[in-house]
Amino acid sequence: MIRYDLSSNIKKTFDGKRFFGTRTYPSIAVKESDIIYITNESDYLDALSYKFYKDTRLWWIIALANHIGNGRLSVEVGSQLRIPTEIDSIISSYHILNK
Repeated sequence: MIRYDLSSNIKKTFDGKRFFGTRTYPSIAVKESDIIYITNESDYLDALSYKFYKDTRLWWIIALANHIGNGRLSVEVGSQLRIPTEIDSIISSYHILNK
């Protein structure tokens, strides 16, 4: 499993030089279909992403929904997290914002 996909963020300048571009993330509205999950000692955002979405790369959805920043993958034991379940529109918005 790959935790990070950096290739989708590589941009080129007008003269062909490569650089990492800035990513823009969509806002994630609270929905009644969201799952409330209480964390335990073995929980990390990428593992939770795999548990709920079957894809470790979608950890950022859980991080955004819970205002967890700075690329932090660990979560405090006993934390209450909101897990969005309707992620297709979130992923679609992400792709539109980062074309």
